[in-house]
Parts: sequence; C-alpha cells; structure tokens
Amino acid sequence: MKSLRLILLIAVILLPAGCASKVRNYRPQVIASYPHDQSSYTQGLFFHDGTMYESTGQWGESTMRIVDPATGKTLKRLDFDRKYFVEGSVILDGKLYILTWTNKVAFVYDAATFAYERTLSYPREGWGLTTDGKQLIASDGSARLYFMDPSLKVQRTVTVRLNDRPIRNLNELEYIDGKIWANVYLSDLILIINPSDGKVEATVDCTGLLPRQYWDERTDVLNGIAYNPADGKTYFTGKYWKRLFEIRLVEKK
Repeated sequence: MKSLRLILLIAVILLPAGCASKVRNYRPQVIASYPHDQSSYTQGLFFHDGTMYESTGQWGESTMRIVDPATGKTLKRLDFDRKYFVEGSVILDGKLYILTWTNKVAFVYDAATFAYERTLSYPREGWGLTTDGKQLIASDGSARLYFMDPSLKVQRTVTVRLNDRPIRNLNELEYIDGKIWANVYLSDLILIINPSDGKVEATVDCTGLLPRQYWDERTDVLNGIAYNPADGKTYFTGKYWKRLFEIRLVEKK
C-alpha cells in the first residue's frame, strides 16, 4: 500500500500542470547522521530557542520530550495516560500545544516548565501542528490545513493542491522561511506549500533516506521535519527510526 501511494503521488507530480507554475523537485542530501531514540513514534518535531522538542504517539507510549539532537537522549519528558494518543506539537507565545489523534482534545502546557495549564476541545482528528509565529497551523489527515488562533478557533483553511489536485494524508508540519513543509503519511514524500493558497511549490523525495542497515521489524514511515532558525539547519526522521538526519535540499535534474 505504501509503495502504491508513493507511485500515485509521483504520477501526479509528473502530470502536466497547465498554466500553473512549475513544481520544483528535490531530494535530501545528508549532511550528518545522529542517533534517534527508536522508542519514539515521532509525531511532532520542532526547535524553539535552539532546543529540539519531540512528541511521540501510540496508546500507552505517548510522550512529550526535550531531546539532545546530537545524542538522541531525552533531557526532559512528559508521559501521557494510556488513553491518549499524542500527535503534533508546537510552541507559540510561551505555550506548548499538543494535539491528540482521536481523543477530541488538545493540551496546553507552560513551555518553560512543562506545567499543565488546560485542556481544549478539538473537533477534528489531530495530526500535524506548526506555527508561523502568529497562529497555529494544523493538519487532520485530509488535504486541508487549518489556521487557528490560540484558543484553537479556525480562522481560515486552505486545500493543498499539487498540479491542481488535492493531496490527502497531510501529516507532520514545519514552517520554514514562509512555507509549510508537510509529510505525506504512508509515503516518502514531503511537500513544500504556499500557505496563502495551498499550492505545492516543491516536493522532496526522501526514498532511501534511512539506510537498510538501520531497519528492523519496528521501523515505520518517514515523519518528522525540524528546522532550527538559530543555525539554519533542517532535520528529518521517522517513526521508530534509529537515526536523525541533518539534510540540505538538492534539486533533481
């Protein structure tokens, strides 16, 4: 199923785009490789003030962590009750927001202390979460992105389209230099999206990013994009992956 989805996505990329702007296609070039805790079913991955944060999912395994990217070690950790399946996370205005998958709630913590503050109602499935510094931006596994205020009230939505065709399964999100980067669940594809209209301006084909020597029976799909504004470095990883990769984009010829 995973390979079929990727083939279909690549087919969409290669279809004529009519009058639309040409979509640029990239691959990741690995600059450095670091250990990643394989117990992490990575859902959210981001930097804030130079510190890496990671939220992890699964029933009975869901956590929120501060991680040392050089060693993969967890420096601080919140564990959630087994009834919660944690998804995307991000910090905005000193508050740490954490989505849940099907529990219909989102949690808010003090970002500096991890002290619990409140639980908010959340009417959709929680998938990915990021911020442009002013509002929260979320995915729900559809082709839509939701732009929300801090109370999680939706201010607007966009439908993500690649060559005028909606692309579903939008998952983990990252806001980088004015664009939204999105993992496409069950594929090795990352989309780079214009937040104003949802158009995909570029794709990143991550096929083969994790070398086979690091695979085992737990290894799951690509999911995890983190950009560190402090040094301009970008990192990719996946669910139950043993490695975290610092990458740069190289345009495919």
